[in-house]
Amino acid sequence: MWTPTTRKQHIRETSRYQTDVTDEEWLVIMPHLPSANSTGRPRAWPMREIINGIFYVMRSGCPWRLLPSDLPPWSTIYRWFAKFRDEDRFAKINHALVMFDRERTGRQSSPTGAIIDSQSVKTTEAGGPRGYDAGKKINGRKRHALVDTDGRGLVLEPHPASVQDRDGGGPLLRISRRIFPFIQRVFADGGYAGEKVANATLIAVEIVRKNPDQIGFAVQPRRWVVERFFAWIGRNRRLAKDFEATIDSARAFLYAASVILLVRRIARASWLSKQTLRYQIIEMLANVRAIQVSGHSFANGASATATARLRPSGCL
Repeated sequence: MWTPTTRKQHIRETSRYQTDVTDEEWLVIMPHLPSANSTGRPRAWPMREIINGIFYVMRSGCPWRLLPSDLPPWSTIYRWFAKFRDEDRFAKINHALVMFDRERTGRQSSPTGAIIDSQSVKTTEAGGPRGYDAGKKINGRKRHALVDTDGRGLVLEPHPASVQDRDGGGPLLRISRRIFPFIQRVFADGGYAGEKVANATLIAVEIVRKNPDQIGFAVQPRRWVVERFFAWIGRNRRLAKDFEATIDSARAFLYAASVILLVRRIARASWLSKQTLRYQIIEMLANVRAIQVSGHSFANGASATATARLRPSGCL
């Protein structure tokens, strides 16, 4: 509900575009970005301006070549985006921020419950993998999303729309076992019923069915959380359709949209001062580095937090 207090919390004072990151938001995302090399050619543009350019494309939906002239050259911004895409940089940032935000709200860093659903969108003349979703009558791609019970994006995966939910749900759950190993129960709609999804992993799949006497629209328990997530990321015009020629680029933009949500949520926490935010980020990075030194990484499924803190619990 919008009140004078909530409006004040959501006002983002920027000197140029509303997509530019504020000082508080930059404190959140900066530690996860590559630092400048000590040798070789120095960077011509600060990394903050590169992130501003990527977020501008995400939010406005404009082509790379139509970026404003007061941002770095489009070729520079796109080169960094391609580098982040190939490194799964946005997925790794999303993974770290999900756990940080959960701990900030007093929850376990790794969730034990999640909700799964998909969204079919049209593609464009850019080409790339696509398929026909006979249920939605859409020729394009399908975005599979696994979110926690608060709506944070955990695993996001695009694929041709011709892949049915029961066929795409299993691989998504298997991916989640590597990075969020303590998920015990997943809520889903009737499209995920059957043995393919139920037997894909050890995760219990609970089908949330609508009331047989239901007439018209009704909000379904649990399932509305993932629908709200799709609405949140849908504010970015780059995601109005799937404009990307490759699945990797489509995945990178999905995770970038999730990162925007988390960065802004953490930065505008009214009780969190800038100094406290700095200390908590330093602690989070220390936990990430401790796991990496021990020989684990995001790619092989280790959660970026201390092992002792990642334990199953009764809370979702």
